[in-house]
Amino acid sequence: MANWGKITRRTLLIGSAAIAGGVAFGVWQYRRELPNPLDPAEGQATLNPWILIDQQGVTLIAARAEMGQGVYTTLPALVAEELDVAWDDVRVMHGPAAQAYYNGALMSHGLPINDYERTGFHETMIEAMTVLPKMIGLQVTGGSTSTIDAFEKLRMAGATARETLKMAAAERLNMPLGALGTRDGRVIAPGGIEMTYGDLAAQAAQIDPPRRVALKPPADWRYLGRSMPRTDTIAKSTGTAEFGIDVRLPGMKFASLRRNPRLGGGMRRYDDSAARAMPGVEQVVDLGDGVAVVASNTWLAMQAVDAIDIDWDDAPYPATSDALMGVIRAALDAAPNSTLRDDGEIDALEIAPEDRVIEAEYTVPWLAHATMEPMNATALYTGDRLEIWAGSQAPGFAEQRAAEATDLDADQVTCHVTYLGGGFGRRGETDFVVLAARVARAMEGTPVQLTWSREEDMRHDFYRPAAAARMRGVLRGGFASALEGRVAAPSVTRQSLQRMAGISPGGPDKGHVEGMFNQPYAIPNYRVTGHLADLDVPVGFWRAVGNSFNGFFMESFMDEMALAARRDPLAFRLDLARREHAPSAGVLEAVAEMSGWTGQTPDGVGRGVAMTYSFHTAVAVVVEVSDRDGAVAIDRAWMACDVGTALDPGIIEAQMSGGLIWGLSAAAMQEISFAGGEVEQWNFPDFDALRLHNSPEVEVRILETQHHLGGVGEPSVPPSMPALANAVYDLTGERIRDLPLSRRVRFVL
Repeated sequence: MANWGKITRRTLLIGSAAIAGGVAFGVWQYRRELPNPLDPAEGQATLNPWILIDQQGVTLIAARAEMGQGVYTTLPALVAEELDVAWDDVRVMHGPAAQAYYNGALMSHGLPINDYERTGFHETMIEAMTVLPKMIGLQVTGGSTSTIDAFEKLRMAGATARETLKMAAAERLNMPLGALGTRDGRVIAPGGIEMTYGDLAAQAAQIDPPRRVALKPPADWRYLGRSMPRTDTIAKSTGTAEFGIDVRLPGMKFASLRRNPRLGGGMRRYDDSAARAMPGVEQVVDLGDGVAVVASNTWLAMQAVDAIDIDWDDAPYPATSDALMGVIRAALDAAPNSTLRDDGEIDALEIAPEDRVIEAEYTVPWLAHATMEPMNATALYTGDRLEIWAGSQAPGFAEQRAAEATDLDADQVTCHVTYLGGGFGRRGETDFVVLAARVARAMEGTPVQLTWSREEDMRHDFYRPAAAARMRGVLRGGFASALEGRVAAPSVTRQSLQRMAGISPGGPDKGHVEGMFNQPYAIPNYRVTGHLADLDVPVGFWRAVGNSFNGFFMESFMDEMALAARRDPLAFRLDLARREHAPSAGVLEAVAEMSGWTGQTPDGVGRGVAMTYSFHTAVAVVVEVSDRDGAVAIDRAWMACDVGTALDPGIIEAQMSGGLIWGLSAAAMQEISFAGGEVEQWNFPDFDALRLHNSPEVEVRILETQHHLGGVGEPSVPPSMPALANAVYDLTGERIRDLPLSRRVRFVL
């Protein structure tokens, strides 16, 4: 990938005036609130947090990690649209860790409200809550928020820069500003006069940017609202894209590690004599709860670290999956941590003789992120400086934690962000960076790349927690009159924030019950409580977070209620959604039309439907399965999403499809289990995923009826799991209430 060093070598520069003053465009310079994070060396030109202009063209900064979700295309398109540059001339680089690149939209998930029914007051509160990420420089890629955060911010940056360049041209030509226009990186003046942005940039740097600029109306968009050529396609297709594991530095050494497989346990003793005897092994580093070996190549380091005889301490949690689930289930009987929805009179509801009451309990297992690119980071420690190269979703936190681990100040540490070969929340953690920094300190002056084996990665993740739910519903006249859900699991929010920011917030944990308490169904008596289970198994943000298990609980139970009421499952949901939230009803209507839903399936075929509103986007899914000689084949899937404004339909379709496959894989076959305190899964053979040959044909429809922008990276995950479970029920007649489904049925592999 591009980085600042490469950009500067490519020459950019604009001149001494620009170097001294900084050519400043962008919304933050425009508001003059946050400093320019770029710090060019002598002879280099810096433009602002978002836009660099040189004599060769324009480089746009994408300060979110590119892990396949398309931010290196959509974010630059937001700037390019308003700046008015030719798409073929756009170059992209990742910005450094900096306060200017904070993600204010992350806090949009923080309000304990039903996201689908935002009021003006809610919008004001969400805007006010951006103060915290701004103050702490919360530069995090996650929560399906990259585009939501950037939508206005980056367009304003481009528009402000464009108008400033026009002001510079007006001065030079002594023409009124209104006589000037822009096109493809040039200011256009009457009489056939054209000036490139590069020619004007130094002069523009001396001008105060306008404080108010108008953004283009959607009718005038050239790039937004259409599928743009991805800026990372060529590099990824030719193998020239630089992922973390591709980093190579002069004199570099390679390391691997082994840590206590009983997570959180220590290390009593170890004998590394066999490893040290291997030619090419340079050092064994004591990590406290494990060891790392530094060698001349990664394979040798992995072989050597496996040769070390280690005596481990026990785990600080119950030793088996059943015992762990016992703790989680017991939390359902304890006092709740939250009651974020309590409509109607659940406790006082009188049950009439003709009412139907149903109850069910569901469970889901622990899950790993299983990033395709093994976890890795490269570090160079020189005594007073630390440089890190890593595919990080949170480079600012990575710098802070690495500084603490090496007794440096944060401003002595620099994290260079590479492409990510899979993140899904795993690379928002900082452990892999911190461990690389510690190994590098033991090899002062030598760059070291620390690579986890797949087995070490699988067995030392921050897992999606196992969870349990106890559901109760009352059916009256064919409709859902009451729904009560209790959800128990360890708290991802508390554990993750403790690691990231050193705080463990009290109060209601919204993330624990999201996907159940905030669903757009007009159920008059509707209560959801969250019950935190205190376990020391490390848990973290996994794609769709709490929605990933609550979507399964909620939509499986909705199916059970519909069938108990002798109603069509899709029509049952649609009745409730129409009275509560029109866009959610719209996605259900869309998948009904797309799939030709009749509620009837022939023998040997099953269909299931589910709908979840998460990350500000409603997604409905219909999955079709069939019997193939006793095995279940996942044949087809129809999906509709309402994202408000579809900035890049091609990327949205790819994200929705990817999330669907991710969710179907988890529902069908994935599980992390424990025995003797250790994770039992080691690699993809025992933590498999759908492949091309057994994935369904997928059709996606994008709707744009809701008033705000919705996320696209995660919201197709939650409904995919119950849609599959409901389809399996339709096929087999067996209601499966615990995932993965492969415990009960055999899938086509």
